[in-house]
This record gives sequence, C-alpha cells and structure tokens, in this order.
Amino acid sequence: MLGFLTPKEFGFFDLFDQLAACGVEASQVFVQMLDNYGDLPAKVHRLREIEHEADELSHHGMEMLHKTFITPMDRDQIHELISRMDDVIDLMDGAGRRLMMYGIKAPTAELKELSRVLNLATLEIQKAVKGLRNLKHIDSIKACCVEINKLENDGDHVRDAVVSKLFKEETNAIELLKWKEIYEDVEMAIDRCEDVADVIEGVVLENA
Repeated sequence: MLGFLTPKEFGFFDLFDQLAACGVEASQVFVQMLDNYGDLPAKVHRLREIEHEADELSHHGMEMLHKTFITPMDRDQIHELISRMDDVIDLMDGAGRRLMMYGIKAPTAELKELSRVLNLATLEIQKAVKGLRNLKHIDSIKACCVEINKLENDGDHVRDAVVSKLFKEETNAIELLKWKEIYEDVEMAIDRCEDVADVIEGVVLENA
C-alpha cells in the first residue's frame, strides 16, 4: 500500500562522508594557500570549486530528505548536519576570497595558526562522521567530538588574542576591519565544526 513512498534510505551516510571529505580538502587548501601565499589566486579558485561541490551535495541531501519516507536518523539532525558541514566550507571560501579582494599582502602567524586548528577540526569531523554508519565504536566518535570542542576553544583563544592585538596596535581603521572579518570567518568555521560535533554527539547519545 505504501510502495509508492521512498523506502528506508541509507545513502545519507555516503553524502555525509562526501561533505566531510570536502571540508578536509578545503581546509588543506586553505593551509597550503597561507603557507605558499604567492599561489593565492589558484588556491582561492580551488576553494570556490570545492564550495560549489559542497553546495551541490547539500542540495542533493535536502532533496533526499524530502523524498525519503524513513530516514536513518532524526530528520532535523540530518538537516543540521548537512547545513553545518556546508557552512564550514562556505566560511573558508569566504575567508579566501576576502584575502584576495582586500589585497592582503601576507598572512599573519595567527591566521596560519587558526587555519591549522580548522584543518584538525575537519579531520576529526571526517572520523566522527564515518562512525555514524553503524555506531559500533561510540567511544571513538565521542572522543572526536571532545577533540573538536577542545579545538574550538583553542580557536577562540587565538581569535580573542589577535583581535585584541589588532585594536591595540592597528591605527588604520580600514585595515583593522579587513583583518577582523578574516579572523572571524576562520574562527566561525571552527565554531561550525563544533556545531557538527554537537549534532553527532546527540545522535550517539540517542542510540547508545
């Protein structure tokens, strides 16, 4: 009688893995861009390509969510997981474009530090997301979430210190605003990684 409805769908896990992989690649490109800053335009272009790929995956995920009758986890959790992983990549893309649009001559040590924190957070997301398929290793998933929370705190400390330094030392108001926006884009991307971890932790707790 209900045969016309889409059956139970586990393609969501493939989608999560692909989005997580996009996040890792984007963060690696961002780190490489700052370490080899002369290659800025090419790396910004690559970030844009990854962002488009993630957008397509996200749109596909939302379509699946509307068409699937029985989902492998709560619909709101699926929606939040897709949205927050996509946000991480959007923010990295935005930070890269700001560097180029604002004519930033060279990255600061603090920005490089934030980029590495973000890269580590995306790697932890990738590990945690893979564990969602069968939830056999709940402790390792929880450990990833704890590490992401720690990295988010690290990012907050770096951002707070460097923004405080900016307001004390930068006399050019325009330069101050440029850098503040760039730092906050990257730190917000790390915040979104924590949001992803919170969703994953919720799934784990409900299925423990």
